[in-house]
Amino acid sequence: MNQQRPNHDQSRRDFVKKSSLLAGGVLAAPFLSRANFFSGADNVIKIALIGCGGRGTGAAVQALSTKQNVQLVAMADAFRDRLDTSYNNILEALEDKKGRVQVKEENKFTGFDAYKKAMALADVVILATPPGFRPIHFEEAVNQSKQIFMEKPVATDPAGIERVLAAAEKAKAKKLNVVVGLQRRYQTSYRELMKRVHDGAIGDIVSANAWWNNDGVWVHPRQPGWTEMEYQMRNWYYFIWLCGDHITEQHIHNLDVINWALEGYPVTAQGMGGREVRKGKDYGQIFDHHFVEFHYANGAVLNSQCRHQKGTMSKVDELLIGTKGKVFCDQARITDPKGNTIYQFDKSKENQPYQNEHDELFEAIAKGEYKFWDAERGAKSSMTSILGRLATYSGQQVEWDKALHSGLNIMPAAYDFSAAPPVLPDADGFYPVAVPGVTKFF
Repeated sequence: MNQQRPNHDQSRRDFVKKSSLLAGGVLAAPFLSRANFFSGADNVIKIALIGCGGRGTGAAVQALSTKQNVQLVAMADAFRDRLDTSYNNILEALEDKKGRVQVKEENKFTGFDAYKKAMALADVVILATPPGFRPIHFEEAVNQSKQIFMEKPVATDPAGIERVLAAAEKAKAKKLNVVVGLQRRYQTSYRELMKRVHDGAIGDIVSANAWWNNDGVWVHPRQPGWTEMEYQMRNWYYFIWLCGDHITEQHIHNLDVINWALEGYPVTAQGMGGREVRKGKDYGQIFDHHFVEFHYANGAVLNSQCRHQKGTMSKVDELLIGTKGKVFCDQARITDPKGNTIYQFDKSKENQPYQNEHDELFEAIAKGEYKFWDAERGAKSSMTSILGRLATYSGQQVEWDKALHSGLNIMPAAYDFSAAPPVLPDADGFYPVAVPGVTKFF
């Protein structure tokens, strides 16, 4: 029930298959667990996969492709067919490491409460369900003192962000490693660029641009027998409570890069958006384009755009403009004000960032180290995207503090396939869509 990554950004499964991930060897080192850590070569780091769509499947393969002594021991998803497909795809992708998949039939859990049962069997959890569920799953993982890899975004509304931030403080106190799947943070070229930006290579950043423009993603036609809850969950990308709109689900990557460069988060946002081509009932509630102007406390302005419209220009990139130069992130290049290159990253030295997230996380776990605390920055970059969505939906300027502490909660009152989702179609099958200038949140 998870997203398939568009062509520009390879799916985790394809990425794994095309990469030399299966280096052999088991690291004989201590690793963290319920009792902080065990030691000895015979210990196994046990993994539970929560959310068995394409994203979760790929993340599980990458976790199992690390050098450590790891095993997948439990899986959980709302739907059994998704779990079974994921299980088979993991086995296929692992080739000579199929022995790392040790999921007994009784440890394949389905339903809304499946995550709790799967977590209880593991040392490390992979959280890869639709984003709307992330706050409750992250909170439970922290309460169970698990090491955590969770996909972005980490929430779809301000109430969810506050819940994640609260759980993040508990995770920090417990010294739990938390990696969030904002993989540019683990990409060599971006790390080299940011090192130079923070060392003053382009002076003070005064403005930035960010893009995630492409064709869009899948649609799953409604099937006989599906309840409204099941339909929305199988088409989660098109419902705000589950996805957060594509400004949150995808464009968060680019927004996070700008936040990283500026070492801060926006204080206000205003913008525009709507549905020009995505008008059918199959597209739920979300817009097909957003353009947002984010203002930061230091005076820098980010102009961000994301678009899902077939046949239009495709671009996924970031540009930083400073008083002494520019950074072209996708090109991994820094220029002076006249356009002369002052730094060019050697692309032949690029790493595999999706794999690197797991390599670094599991190395730390195996050594009993506490190194990663992505939860707060993951939450705040998720909030950046939500701030942008609130601005485009309402057509108003929205303040960070007011939005974050608004208590705005768009989640269901109950999690059950017979329960009513937060939004329902009208008599003609169309869902409510925000109208700038009319829609209000506060």
